[in-house]
Amino acid sequence: MLLSDLGLLIRKERKAAGLSIQSLAEVAGVDRTTLSKLENQRLPEMGYAKLERVLAVLGFELTAQKAQGLPTLNDLQRQNREGQ
Repeated sequence: MLLSDLGLLIRKERKAAGLSIQSLAEVAGVDRTTLSKLENQRLPEMGYAKLERVLAVLGFELTAQKAQGLPTLNDLQRQNREGQ
């Protein structure tokens, strides 16, 4: 998952929890503008500890999994055929 995807998830979960950006930022101990940039996909990078705290407040945690790799040309062609 990309950082931009996490930002969208965080915004969705924050709103579902009824939290403002300011309140989530305060509880997680991160800057409000940093959190806003993250949610709006304008943050190029974020430290692990900060991201972990934001996610923890929302009831999530970071996990690692084996990368699946990029699809091959044959995979893409098959998906294209099946999608039509």
